[in-house]
This record gives sequence, structure tokens and C-alpha cells, in this order.
Amino acid sequence: MNDPMTGFGPTHLPYGVFSVDGGERRVGVRVGDGVVDVHALTGRPEAAAPSLNPLMAMGPGAWRQLREQLLDLAPDAPSVPVADVELHLPFEVADYVDFYASEHHATRVGRLFRPEGEPLLPNWKHLPIGYHGRAGTVVPSGTPVVRPSGVLGVEDGRAAFGPTRRLDLEAELGFVVGAPSPPGERVPAAGLAEHVFGVVGLNDWSARDVQSFESRPLGPFLGKSFATSVGHWVTPLAALDAAWCPLPEQDPEPLPHLEPGRTRGLAIDVEVEVDGEVVGRPSYADMYWSPGQMLAHLTVGGARLRTGDLFASGTISGPGDDACGCLLERWGGERFLDDGSEVVLRYAADAVGGGRLTLGEVSGTVQPAR
Repeated sequence: MNDPMTGFGPTHLPYGVFSVDGGERRVGVRVGDGVVDVHALTGRPEAAAPSLNPLMAMGPGAWRQLREQLLDLAPDAPSVPVADVELHLPFEVADYVDFYASEHHATRVGRLFRPEGEPLLPNWKHLPIGYHGRAGTVVPSGTPVVRPSGVLGVEDGRAAFGPTRRLDLEAELGFVVGAPSPPGERVPAAGLAEHVFGVVGLNDWSARDVQSFESRPLGPFLGKSFATSVGHWVTPLAALDAAWCPLPEQDPEPLPHLEPGRTRGLAIDVEVEVDGEVVGRPSYADMYWSPGQMLAHLTVGGARLRTGDLFASGTISGPGDDACGCLLERWGGERFLDDGSEVVLRYAADAVGGGRLTLGEVSGTVQPAR
């Protein structure tokens, strides 16, 4: 990132799960280059758990109280250097939903797939498009990603099966649900902060050839099922108070359950690096559908929320060629990930009180197919 950042400063306090020398997993908060044990500092039993789920299940009132306590105590508390801890998947994933919320991404991909037609399908500006992914293949940053195999298309009249030849990354932002909701109850777009505990960097790895062949008529399946990487640190929404921004103009006006005019976007900058080369710098501020609208649409049919639910934005992309959040957009299908390629996604936003904060990074290295 080119912008100066305060990094993991004393007003950021993202949550993660760590262990030392193979010991028990505990909840920690990041302060600078150290990790503070939340249970040791506060005595809260929920923080002695091996995931954030018990803490997240406490609800927004308890989140606010704990954050106020940590803002007071954590900056001067004893910590363990990050270099001396092992970081783990921060939460147990209940369900995983991935959206398709960038108009720039959807338009570029539509032009590639439908060069003679309209790039956006007729439904795209009427609802946040999404699909259900696999919670069991969400992995923490640094986990190697094995090149998946699948049906690549039809060659000489026969279906061709083999390792994907078009492995791609997707730079996204994930939203982690803490407070559940009852079955059949809609969550309003303006109620995001009452249910979402925080945000996390996310890479929704994609096998583009498998995805292209299988996606019609029922959408992604094996092309998206093999790995989704998330960062080690979950940034609470309260730390992002300075990052909220207006949405781009939504035309036509969204349906009432999407609460047009009552929901906002987030100005979070992303840097996409492949094998040491920065290939894109998109901004989440350019996304068409807001986090609140995605959550409202997810629940409008009566689906309940559970602690640990994860929903993601879809590829973050902007209007310029340097603002692409995946390789399919960046190079029009001419270049994808090789075996051994390392992908690193970095996230940054304005900090409360001035300066910049980093939301951490998401990394993964491609291993050959098995």
C-alpha cells in the first residue's frame, strides 16, 4: 500500500485466535506487533475459547462493553510478539454465502461471456446476486491451495476432466455474523451492526473453466468449492466508523426491503499482489450493493442467521484497469495462476481519530493438482 498506515494501532484492536508453543487456542487482540490475551486481561470466560464464536454470540451490547474495556486496558497490557504465536482460523464458519456486488466486475465479466449481448443480466440491478458456498473449505491465510480438478468443457464431443487451467483469485471483503436471528424473521439493511461482528479479508479462489461450464443453469459448484481464504484478524465494525461512505447511485431504486437511502458503503482500499507484482488496487467504496443490503436480501425469505455465518462481497473492482480484483478482469482470460504462484491481498482504511489502519492480509500459495 502506498498510503501511510497506523497499522494495528490502539484504536483498531482486531480479534484473532492464537496459540503459543502448541498450547491451547485463545482469543487475542492485535496491538502493534503483539497479541494480547483477552481472557488473561479481562477474565471473560468466552475469550478462553478456541474460536471467536462464544464471544460473538454475546451480542452487540457485550461487544461494545468489551471493546471499551480493551481500548482502556489493551494498549498497555502484556503481549506476545506476533512472530512467536501461531494464528488460526478465527471463527467456526456456520454458513457461507458469496455475493456478486460490484457493477464494474459484473460488467467486465458479462462482456467477456456475452460479447454480443448486454453485459448485465436483467435481474442484476434489482437484487444482490449471491450463491451458497461451502463452509468446510474456508481456510485461514497462509494455507496452501491445491489446484482443483473438474469438468473443463467439451472437447471433440466428450466432456474433458482434469486440473483447472484457469485458476483465479477474487479479492473480496467478508462479513462475520455474531448475533443470530430467529427463523422467518427479516433483518433490515439498517440493522447490520446489530448482527455483524466485524469484517475480514477474503480470497474466493475460482476455477474459471470449471465455473464457466457448470454455471448454467444452476450457478457455481465445483468451480468455487475447493478453497476460500480469510485473514487471521476480524476487525470490529466499530473500528471502521471513519470508513463509511455513500453508495454509488442505484438506478432503478432498489426494492423497499433493501432500504434505499438508509444504508452505506465502506471505503476500504485493497491491494492485489501476485508473485511480488501488484496487479490491482480496487476500492470497496465502488461497490454497488451495500453490506446491509446483502444481509437484508439474505434473510428476506426467512433464512435465519447463525453465529459464525460468513457472507462475502464478491470481487471488489473499480472503474479503472488498475482497479480489477481478479485476473479474469485484469487480463481478459489471457493469464491465470501457475503452480507455485503466491497471492497476497492487503486491506487498509481510514482510522478513527485520523491516520490509516491495516485490516491485515490474506495469502495463499498454489500447489499442483493431486
